[in-house]
Order: sequence, then C-alpha cells, then structure tokens
Amino acid sequence: MEDKDEELVRLKLAIRSASSPFPVLATTTVFSTYFSSSGATTFPSPPIFHLASTNSSLHPSSRRASTNPPHPSSRRASTNPPHPSSHRTSTSRQNVEGPLRPSQTRKSPMRILRPGKSETIPQPYPWATTRRAKVRSVSDLLSKGILKITGDVQCKRCEKRYQIEYNLQEKFTEVNTFITVNMDNMHDRAPQIWQSPILPNCRFCEQNNCVKPLLGKKRRINWLFLFLGQMLGCCKLAELKYFCKHTKSHRTGAKDRVLYLTYLGLLKQLDS
Repeated sequence: MEDKDEELVRLKLAIRSASSPFPVLATTTVFSTYFSSSGATTFPSPPIFHLASTNSSLHPSSRRASTNPPHPSSRRASTNPPHPSSHRTSTSRQNVEGPLRPSQTRKSPMRILRPGKSETIPQPYPWATTRRAKVRSVSDLLSKGILKITGDVQCKRCEKRYQIEYNLQEKFTEVNTFITVNMDNMHDRAPQIWQSPILPNCRFCEQNNCVKPLLGKKRRINWLFLFLGQMLGCCKLAELKYFCKHTKSHRTGAKDRVLYLTYLGLLKQLDS
C-alpha cells in the first residue's frame, strides 16, 4: 500500500514538472514517506527547485519577443517617405521669403476732368479765384479792401429774389469760433445746425426761415457766402462732392461727413 502511494506521488510530481514552464533541474528528497516509531506519518518540506540562467532555462515561448524579428509595420514611420503635405509649411515660408511683388502706391484723389473742361475758370466773384472751388484768404481780402460779401437769395413763399450782405470780419470770426468750440463734439460729422441751417427771414413778406440761397451751376457756387451764412447744408451731396473733388479732400460717405469736410476745407482756405 505504501509503495502504491509513493508511486502515485512521484507520478503527480512528474506530470506537474512536465507542464510547468520552469523545468526542474535538481531536487532534494523527492517526496518520500517516513514513519515514526509511534507509527504516525510525517511529510517532508516541499522540494526546492534550482533554476538555471534565464536565457537557457526559460520556456521557448517566453523568448518570442527577443527571437522573432520586428514586424515590418513597426518600421513604417522610419522607412516610409514623409507625406508631401508635411512640406507645406516650409514651402509657404520659402514663398514668403522670396521676392515680393512690387508694392502699389495708393492713388491720390486726382481731379479728373472731362474733355473740354479746364481747372481754371473765369473768376465768378471778387473774393473767389480762377480755380474751381477756391476762395481767397481773409487777410488777402481785407488787404484788397473787400469787407462785404454778398449773395443771391430767393424767398420760398413769395419767391422774391434779392441780395444779402455779410460783414466779412464779423461772420468769419463767428463761424471760426463755433468750429473751434464744437470741434471735439462733432466726431468728423456736421452738426444738426449745419445739416438743417436756419435760413434768413424774408424782407418782403417777413416770413421767418424761408429765404434760400441761389446756387446755379457748380462752378458758380458762392462758397464764401454760404460759409459765412452757415448755409452750406442747402447744397446737394453732388455739389459738396464737387468741392471736395477740386480741393483734394475725401469725398465718400454720408452727407454729414462731406458737409463737415467742406466747412473745414473752406476754413483752411480762408485762414491761410
């Protein structure tokens, strides 16, 4: 009976050793049965296994990572050429650093006249010049003895036509002071009093705020008279653009902006 048990234990150990990934190289007492004097059965300590070097004793399956060559797909990043899209940044930088196109100079607001038109015109008024939309300075007018500025007007009610006269020195000081005081609040736009000016009263029918200035052709507009009476707002947008065109001023935008530039342009001419 004892022989059968010992053979069974040896068989189990042999099977377990064969299925283990770490083969047994040397052991002490395999697993024998000892009997004491009292007849009790005692079991020895488990067998001690001694493993050899890792490179030689490991199961062949444990060396797959080191023995098998790397898969070709693992070398794609190094063997495959870079995609053409990766050169876009460098190519664009080369284009930027290359020769640039010649810069185009911004065109100045040149006065383009139609065929048959001239920049010089017959002098329409004593206080005007022979150039379009150009008036003489206040100092020049005073030195010439021109103290009064007149203009043609018409009543919108009785339709009477007559002339209004302004004192050059007084009216210029009034308008100049108004612009100096309110310049910061205008924000490059004509105030409401310029857009809808207060018109003079009619001396015939005595109707209030009903006398409008007579403009006529663009080249014969009495710019100084309209400036002193603060009636430039009676001009149409096309007439204001005509002034800005021939004075090299910016003439695009709403009427309040073009009207503002017209006042400043005339002030510059008179104060020169």
